[in-house]
Amino acid sequence: MPFTVTDVPNLPAGFTDTFTSHTVKTNDLTLHAVVGGDGPPLLLLPAWPQFWYNWRLVMPALAEHFTVIAADVRGTGASDKPATGYDAATLADDMAALMTALGHDRFAVVGYDLGLLVGYGLAAGHRHRVTRLVVGEAILPGFSPSPPLMSDAATNEFLWHFAFNRLQDINERMVAGREEIYIGHQFTSKAAAPDAIPQHAVDLYVDVLRDPAALRASFEFYRRLDESAQQIQRWHDEGPLSIPVLAIGGEHSTGTAPAEDMRKVATDVTGLVIPGSGHFLAEEVPQALTKALLGFLL
Repeated sequence: MPFTVTDVPNLPAGFTDTFTSHTVKTNDLTLHAVVGGDGPPLLLLPAWPQFWYNWRLVMPALAEHFTVIAADVRGTGASDKPATGYDAATLADDMAALMTALGHDRFAVVGYDLGLLVGYGLAAGHRHRVTRLVVGEAILPGFSPSPPLMSDAATNEFLWHFAFNRLQDINERMVAGREEIYIGHQFTSKAAAPDAIPQHAVDLYVDVLRDPAALRASFEFYRRLDESAQQIQRWHDEGPLSIPVLAIGGEHSTGTAPAEDMRKVATDVTGLVIPGSGHFLAEEVPQALTKALLGFLL
C-alpha cells in the first residue's frame, strides 16, 4: 500500500526502528496509521493537504512518552478514499473505530487544520473516550467568523482556497494534472517562509493527490463544511467540552484565533501562539511544538 512508513522518503534517523504501519478494517473502510512508542495512547490527526507524514518530525520525541498513533483519516495517505463520509461526525467516528481496533479505549488527541475539525468531533461526539485535546490552525465551522467576500488582500490570500475547494467538479478539473501548482502554492504561501517546507515533502503531498480519488476527497472535506457546522452546533448544544484543551496558532498564521474559537465550545482552554511559525506547525517548528505538546500532555 503506497504512502505507508516503508514507502516515504527522508524520515528521521531510526524512525522505522520505532514506527510501523498498521491497517484496520472498520465497517467497509480500511484505515491506515503509523504506530510506535510506549505509554498512554496519543492520536495524531493530519492537516490538509497532508497525511500522517506531516507528524514525522515530532513523533520520535512523543514516542518516548506515549504510544503514538499517527492516523490517515479517510481520503488521505494510505487509507481508503470512498466517495462519501467527509463530514466531521463520520470522520470522528472513523477515528474512534480505529482506536478501538488498535485496543485503545481512552486516549489524548492532537490535530491541526483538518485535524482540529476531526479532533473536536472526537472529543464532543465521544466524550467518554478523549482525555485531552490539542488543536490549532483552523476554523471551527459555525463558530469562527467568516470574512466578507471582498476581504483585504492578505485575508483573501490566506483563505481563498476555502471557496475554491467547496466548488463542485470544476476545481477537480482545474487541478488535475496541475497538482504541483495548486498544492505547491499552499505550502509556499501559508508557511512563514516560502521554502519552510522541504521540496521532497511538498512533492510527496502532491504525489498523493495525483490519485483522482484522493484529489476528490481533499475537496470533499470542504464541500461538507455546512453539514459539519450543523453537527458542531448539535454537539455544542449538548454542553461545552470539559476536558483540558490546548489551542495553538502560528505567529504568522492564525495567531490567537484558535484559542478564541475553542473558548466558545470548551471551558478549560489554554491558548498558545508559537513564534516564527506559519500554518504548518509540525514541520515549521517541530521542536517548539514538541515542547508545547509534552508540557501540556504529561
